[in-house]
Amino acid sequence: MRKIYRVLASQYDPLGYLIPYTTCAKIIVQHLWDKKRDWDDPHLPADLLQTWIKWEEELPALQNIVLPRFYCSPIKDTATSLRDIHVFCDASERAYGSVVYLRTEGQHGQRAQLAKVLQTELNLPIRQTILWTDSTTVLTWLQSDSCRFKVFVGTRVAEIQDLTEKHSWRYVPSTSNPADDITRGRRLCELGPESHWYQEPLFLKDPPNLWPECPTSKELDNNELHKVGTCALICFTYSDFSQFKTLEELIESIALQGSTDSNPTASDYRRAEISVLQQAQQECFPSDLEQLRTGKPLACNSRLRALAPELDGESQLIRVGGRLRHSPYLEPNNIHPIVLDPRHPITKLIIQSCDSKLCHPGPERVFAKLRRTYWVLRGREAIKRLQRECVQCQRWRKKPEVPKMADLPPTRLRLFKPAFYSTGVDCFDPYTIRTGRRSEKKWGIIFKCLTTRAVYIDILHSLETDSFLMALRRFTARRGKPHELLSDQGANFRGGERELREAFTALGPDLQRQLAKQQIKFQFNPPNSPHFGGCWEREIRSLKNALMVTLGTQSVTFEVLQTVLVEIEGILNSKPLGYTSCNASDPDPITPNCLLMGRSDASLPLTVYPQSELISRR
Repeated sequence: MRKIYRVLASQYDPLGYLIPYTTCAKIIVQHLWDKKRDWDDPHLPADLLQTWIKWEEELPALQNIVLPRFYCSPIKDTATSLRDIHVFCDASERAYGSVVYLRTEGQHGQRAQLAKVLQTELNLPIRQTILWTDSTTVLTWLQSDSCRFKVFVGTRVAEIQDLTEKHSWRYVPSTSNPADDITRGRRLCELGPESHWYQEPLFLKDPPNLWPECPTSKELDNNELHKVGTCALICFTYSDFSQFKTLEELIESIALQGSTDSNPTASDYRRAEISVLQQAQQECFPSDLEQLRTGKPLACNSRLRALAPELDGESQLIRVGGRLRHSPYLEPNNIHPIVLDPRHPITKLIIQSCDSKLCHPGPERVFAKLRRTYWVLRGREAIKRLQRECVQCQRWRKKPEVPKMADLPPTRLRLFKPAFYSTGVDCFDPYTIRTGRRSEKKWGIIFKCLTTRAVYIDILHSLETDSFLMALRRFTARRGKPHELLSDQGANFRGGERELREAFTALGPDLQRQLAKQQIKFQFNPPNSPHFGGCWEREIRSLKNALMVTLGTQSVTFEVLQTVLVEIEGILNSKPLGYTSCNASDPDPITPNCLLMGRSDASLPLTVYPQSELISRR
């Protein structure tokens, strides 16, 4: 199949003139995929292989195919010529395609030769575009409303109706449809200058009144139609507010329904907003609204009694009462805000709109803005509840949740193995030391047992592979050979692994069999993933803090740096592995030194040197 694809892809045909010929090869590829063949499978089905060989034998005849570059003859290529585009389309179970012809008509009614093009834009004035199909079913679909069909057909019919006009579609018999050559496929010898594909449909040379007419329209297929049921609309209400995502969308929808045309005015939007607020109050405060309309006092258990509510005679909305109605410096909405229930969907849309316009600030800022027009009962609680559900608010203010920790890796669970059986290794910052009158850089390396938490610290003279191998040999001589080493993607570590592997392969057969069980297994963390080595990275932090306290920024000799690092190693190995109890009867917590040498602390007692023995500050 790889060879078939290579040969098929090598046919350069940007205008698609060879599509009837290449379609045959693509159908062969479809059959091969149906047979579940791999790319390099040499045993292809005999019938398909024979069909492909016949197709491939026609390739030398490509040199006989000639396509003129001009759209029409120079005599007919004038400014007064009329040009039409004719698109023919067809489809089958295996392929579908379309072909475009340019029809040029001279000023005296003469027709020029049609040239096939597959370009969507031409630098020529086009009078009209006519689309042809030999399917009466498709023509019937395009003359109907797309909403009558199921999703698959209705979506495509709606798209075609948006891109084209209904009157531009016409019927062509299958025998005269050149797009039929695409779906059926043609041999290369059938695409010559005298072929049906090259010469275009003959009826295009005739006047339009002699072109094929559509036969009697077919009835629509019931399998592609929606099942229609009887529905009676009694009244229209706005009870389902969940279908609207924003307050502006809801008001615009109601304004469009109440407007006389498709362009609602400012008064239409104002009436729509008032009607929404009226319905919200009617659903939340029906008894209070009825009593205010009749002039009766509110009930003792009314939620609005403490607000001294009053009914707005113009908008019929319940507003908060007060004693500032004669103030000339305040807006009416500020003096008498509109009362709203915090649980109503309209209230949620209003709070959401206010929060969005203010770019999602805190609840107090939204509450202050909202109070200028609306009085939401328990408004702060309602705003906080909505902001807890707002994605944008939570994106900026929500604290990230701590993910659940994964299971411990096997390297942390070597309970009955010696110390440093599973070891993590890493290097840390260079340090400048004095050697005579010059300065040199030395690096540190730390080996940490992943089970006992013990550490081993050494000095590297360079970051080369040889220096790492020397440190590994010193570590092995003191602590024993580890079973596995875990490290990051350092170049020296990867080089050490390669050199050890090469040395192991070069050993003799006898030694190789003896050392096979003792070979060190290297395991590298993924690139750019320092958290995989957090176990030893944390020890490096403690080590650096101790070095900073001890040495600061001064340069010391190699002997001093080595001594300090070894003492820090002892400090890290003497830290407790568990909780230190305050009860005197409880035993002391275990330390890595207990597992290494049987005692918790191996360091010497601190010595206070007299002032006379301190030669300098260093």
